[in-house]
Amino acid sequence: MKKNLARRALGHGATYLVLLAAALLTLAPFTVSVLTSLTSPRQLAQQGPLHLPAPPTLESFSTLLSSVDGFVTPVAVTVQMVAVILVGQIVFSVLAAYAFAHLRFPGRDLLFWVFVATLMVPQVVVVVPLYLMLSEAGLRNTFWALVLPFVLGSPYAIFLLRENFRQMPSELMDAMRIDGAGTLRLLWNLVVPLNRPIIVTLVLITVVTHWNSFMWPMVITSGPEWRTITVATSALQSQYSSNWTLVMAGTTLAMLPLMLLMIVFQKQITRSVGGTGLR
Repeated sequence: MKKNLARRALGHGATYLVLLAAALLTLAPFTVSVLTSLTSPRQLAQQGPLHLPAPPTLESFSTLLSSVDGFVTPVAVTVQMVAVILVGQIVFSVLAAYAFAHLRFPGRDLLFWVFVATLMVPQVVVVVPLYLMLSEAGLRNTFWALVLPFVLGSPYAIFLLRENFRQMPSELMDAMRIDGAGTLRLLWNLVVPLNRPIIVTLVLITVVTHWNSFMWPMVITSGPEWRTITVATSALQSQYSSNWTLVMAGTTLAMLPLMLLMIVFQKQITRSVGGTGLR
């Protein structure tokens, strides 16, 4: 009995050590980025990036935000881009998922699985056709070029919402229809409230995905006018390769909103993942 307890305790201890090592490896780059961004260039040159800033300074952030090619415009462009894509993806994904789950029309299941199959196609494969289409339409290096390929819904979101919508009690929906509710009222008053956790999770996934989007904004835009925050961060590495405090300040600014978002909504994410697993 004691041997079994000792083995179990040893196994648990080894598991926690592995998880701790993985957590340290994952968090180390972010920690170095934040510490370096709060360090003065002189201290960084003397002590390196692994020392605590003494004292911490916001000089790099001030320089970055006040410079002509700073982060004010890229942040504004990225926020607008993510907001438009988010609203479009949630609205159209909810409508499409409801249609695939509860409406009957010819070829419904075939169309759904063909649409979901596009998840298997790497994004790099469709970059060139999308670029040619939008260039021919005269939309290259415009705001609409950033959002149009993504605003009409996401295969992943539609798949996830459809699976959740199919688990809803049909009695509730039939009762609302008997009371005279139309499709839009049914969606707004019943379907969306009952699936709020998974919708919140999709909101977070959409924000994180398109805030971190790099390839498409880099390809379809040129110059500082419609530069997103990821492209601006990449440009810092070539402009200020010797000033790592400035580069790390840009990196920290790019990842800070996402970290705050995940901290605030972590309970909703856990709840939605748990509910999806039970289904």
